[in-house]
Parts: sequence; structure tokens; C-alpha cells
Amino acid sequence: MTLAGRFRQHLSALAPPPGAAIVAVSGGPDSLALLDLLALTREDHALELVVGHADHGIAAESGAVAARVEALAERYSVPFEIERLQLGGGTTETRARAARYVALRRMARRRGARVIVTAHHADDQAETVLMRLLRGSGPAGLAGMRAFAGGILRPLLPFRRDELARYLHERGIEAWRDPANEDSRHLRSWLRRSVLPTIESRLPDVAERIARAGAQAARNADAWDALLGSLPDLEFRVERGAVSVAAPAVAGYDSALAEALVQAAARHAGRPVGPSRARRVAALAGAGRSGGTVPLGTDWIAEVAFGRLYIRRTLEVPEPVRLGGEGAQAWGRWRFFRTRERAPARQPRDGMTAWFTAAPDLARPPVRGDRIAPLGGSGRRLVVRCFQDARIPRLERAGWPLLTAGDSVVWVPGVCRSSSLVPPAGTEAVRIDVTHE
Repeated sequence: MTLAGRFRQHLSALAPPPGAAIVAVSGGPDSLALLDLLALTREDHALELVVGHADHGIAAESGAVAARVEALAERYSVPFEIERLQLGGGTTETRARAARYVALRRMARRRGARVIVTAHHADDQAETVLMRLLRGSGPAGLAGMRAFAGGILRPLLPFRRDELARYLHERGIEAWRDPANEDSRHLRSWLRRSVLPTIESRLPDVAERIARAGAQAARNADAWDALLGSLPDLEFRVERGAVSVAAPAVAGYDSALAEALVQAAARHAGRPVGPSRARRVAALAGAGRSGGTVPLGTDWIAEVAFGRLYIRRTLEVPEPVRLGGEGAQAWGRWRFFRTRERAPARQPRDGMTAWFTAAPDLARPPVRGDRIAPLGGSGRRLVVRCFQDARIPRLERAGWPLLTAGDSVVWVPGVCRSSSLVPPAGTEAVRIDVTHE
């Protein structure tokens, strides 16, 4: 079977959700092979491809590479997204990778994409597992990269670097080669250029051996993941871009079990953590202090709030946006849908739908001292108290929208509707529905 046929079968088995998908294209051979295969098989999947390119601003030719990627997107009739990061020379491999993923997630939010597709392949997997082993990772780290987890789709994991290069040659596609990939100062490049070839000279199937070890570690991790939902006192939940468990339950387990469950929960969220961080998070759950946090690297954090342990990405706080006419509008991970209809006799204070005599004019993040006049209540109340009553974790509040009219907060979706701009029953009103990723 051809490589394209095998790719088609593998992607079908992964069953990514339909809709917009950001395809991470660096301009290198692996990502160009990925883009070509996705375009070639677009009748077989329901992904609406968007080429996403992060111009790190490290290599002198990065601007020219970005222009080539944009031209490729146009050739494939695929929309193009770019972020110019301007990291500059001397940037570490780790920092560049973290900045790249932050940029790709911003692109995904702008496009309403649920999936980011990357070109990681079998050789990358072997390098990843070996790197983690050398850094002292536990079994979870040795499981390597998942084919589809945390919104990241990696459909090339079954394929070797050499066969992808042959595929490009057969298709007549020329790729840019990043000098950083040849720089042995980077750990991954050193493993790729020096260590693995030396091992392969004695053990030609070393990549397959590493892959088998990774698959065994992944199976072990899957068993722990399955345990999350089978422990009733753990109360495992997936909610509003985070996973959470009952903090007292974690604190009540043997330390080894507590740490393993923390690692399983973090994997489910899409951020694997090592043993040392898992110990700190389990200790955080044991302390039981609401508002306590443990950073998990890059843009992830663990937080205890209202008796639950949350593992989530740190939120990017969007800038205020003016609310326009009818239709859909985005604010960070939130979407507003505005229509006109007759107002009901009653609207809930804590609903995700509200009716107004006139539309709010601004969506913005909360600031210290914000107050609201609750619907059906008396006086004005601090918005932070409303968040506390709704049991919204502190770190989640920064990315929660407040809808305002003039200087007044008229609605905190899902938390508190104000008594302002409430239309009489049966009169034509502005209806706003709110959803959250």
C-alpha cells in the first residue's frame, strides 16, 4: 500500500472531530509532507484545513520561509494564519517550542478550530522517549507523544522520516531545512545526529524497540487513566477547559497512588507531569487551601478551589471588545450570539442566555472593585462575591467576560444577571446566548 493509502487509513482510525483544524507548517520537510497528505485526502476527512505558521524570528531567512509557506497555502487553496514571534538569536529550543504552541493555540481560537495538527513522526517519537529517559522521566513520560490528545493530532506517528522524505521527492516538493535541526548544541539534534545513528550501527531496529517500550508505557498510562472514572470518591470531571478531582479524596490516598492519579488527571487534560511535580500537586491537594497553586511548566497550572483540584492552562486574558450587531462574536474562548425576539416573563439570574432592552456595548475581563446589581436582589454586590457564590475558581475568573453598558456591569454570563436593561415580558428585546469552549 502507498504511503498516502496508509495515511488515509490511519487518519480515519484516529477519527478527528470535523471542522476547522490548524495545520502547523514550519516549511520543513515533515510539515510539508503532512500538508500535502492532508490536502490529498481531504475528501476522506471532514477537517477544514488552515495552515498555521509561527515565524520565530530566529533564523535570518525566517521571513522568506514564512512567505513560502503562505504561497504553499494559496497553492493548496487553504487559508493561512501567521504569528511573528520575534524571539531573536540565542533562543533555546524549549522556549521556541513553548512560544510556537501558544501561537498555534491563538490561531486555533481565532479560527474556532478544535484541532491542531502537527507533523511528529516515528523518529520524533523515538527521540522524545529517549530524551525523557535521559531526563529521568517516569513511565508516563516514557509513553511518548499520543496520536491524538489535548487537541493535538499527530497523524504521522506511524511513519519514518526517510519515507516521508521519499514521498516529498516523488511529489516534487522542495522543503526548507531549519539550521537548528542540525545544531548539536540542542539535545534533540544531538540525539538525532550523533547518538541514535551510533546505536543504530549496532541495533538497526532501535527506533522500533523504543517505540515498543513507549507503547508498553502508554498502555500502563491508559490503565491509570481508566481508573480516574472508576473511583467514585474521586469525582473526576472535565469542565470548562480543565479537569478536576475532589481534593480530599486525593489527600486521603496513599502518596504513591495520589501521585499516580494526579499524573493520570494531568495527562487527560493534555499536560503530562513528572513525579516531582505530581508530588507537589498531591501535597497541594492535601493542604486543602483554596486558591493554592502549583505551576506545571509552560502555560499550565494546578489549583485547589472549593474543595476541588483543577489542572488547566493558564488563561490568556483577552482585550475588551466592542459588541456589534446581530450574529456571532468571539471574546477569547467565549462566543456571543445575538438575535432579537420577545422577552420571556422571567429570565434566570445565572443563565447563559439573557434578554436586554438594549444590547450591552462591551465585553471585558473583570477588574478589582467591579460591582453588579443582581436581578431580583437589592443593592449592588461585588462581582468577586458572585464568582465565589458560583464556585468559579480564582484563576478562571480572569478570563471570564463581563458585559457592560456604559459604566455598569449588566451581565456576568452563567454567574449573575443584573437588574439593568431588563425588558418587560412580551416586548421585543435583544437576546444574547453565550457558549464557552
